[in-house]
Amino acid sequence: MLTFPFSLPGLAPPPQPGPALAPPRLEEEAVHTADGQRLPLRRWRPAEGMMRGVILALHGMNDYSRAFDGAGRHLAAEGFVLYAYDQRGFGAGPWPGHWPGERALVEDAAAALGLLAAAHPGLPLFLLGESMGGAIALLAAETQALPPLAGLILSAPAVWARHDMGLMERGLLWLSSHSLPWLTLTGHGLHLTPSDNADMLRDLAQDPLVIKETRIDTIHGVVELMTRARQAARHLRRPALLLYGEKDEIIPAAATFQMMRALPDAPARQRCALYSRGYHMLLRDRQAATVLADIAAWLGDPAQPLPSGADRHADRVIFRETGRP
Repeated sequence: MLTFPFSLPGLAPPPQPGPALAPPRLEEEAVHTADGQRLPLRRWRPAEGMMRGVILALHGMNDYSRAFDGAGRHLAAEGFVLYAYDQRGFGAGPWPGHWPGERALVEDAAAALGLLAAAHPGLPLFLLGESMGGAIALLAAETQALPPLAGLILSAPAVWARHDMGLMERGLLWLSSHSLPWLTLTGHGLHLTPSDNADMLRDLAQDPLVIKETRIDTIHGVVELMTRARQAARHLRRPALLLYGEKDEIIPAAATFQMMRALPDAPARQRCALYSRGYHMLLRDRQAATVLADIAAWLGDPAQPLPSGADRHADRVIFRETGRP
């Protein structure tokens, strides 16, 4: 069961996104937002003269930009420069541990895409989201005046919507978030396995920038975000690669499969991949090299089958009820 460490990390609410003070700008180690916030930035560059495309990566809940170190190095070797920043409320971003609101997270992603498009004119631009970052990517893709986007890569996107949960779960979450928003929860006792990479999980447990206790109002905000992302997926018209592991214990398979079956342009423009040995943290699992090779292949030619065959496995398992080949 969940543990309830009653802590008071500060009852004052974090500042909401303010009015635009200056145009957003890109620096070597940060994205500066229009309302004056600094989002720490990491980037992984290809060798000189090898650059084939640009990727903006959005990390998952309680994580931060370091999550993409392995993916960044792998994709840089394939010719893609990958950028990742610490989102508001996470890592070394502003007000860590506090939910910044869906609007701020989506607007930051859209602004960063615009900055990267300006910094790399003529190169294809992709948006990669892991878990919560996948939900934000789905909503950012709906943003008007977005720069041309060549495609989305969604790794175990957080699409466990409110209506997927039981009545008691929804009621307890609403009551807690509206009466004790400062209450924090840990995952101790749930016995969930996010990855089979034990060394990586031990490293995360010791990383001070990884949030270990989550406020109830943050959980409520993420549930609302996932609900909106689930709806947005039904209207997704951009090319996309959606990745999911059959051993994922964080985002339920039923919710994910329903979202994938509702995609409007699958399989022509939206490719689904299912990994029989994959967990939630596909980009850092022990078989991450297989997943990253599939991503690199899709980036190079979205029309070709994935090297691992995970797309064909998805067709057999997820879409068999629809009669797709």
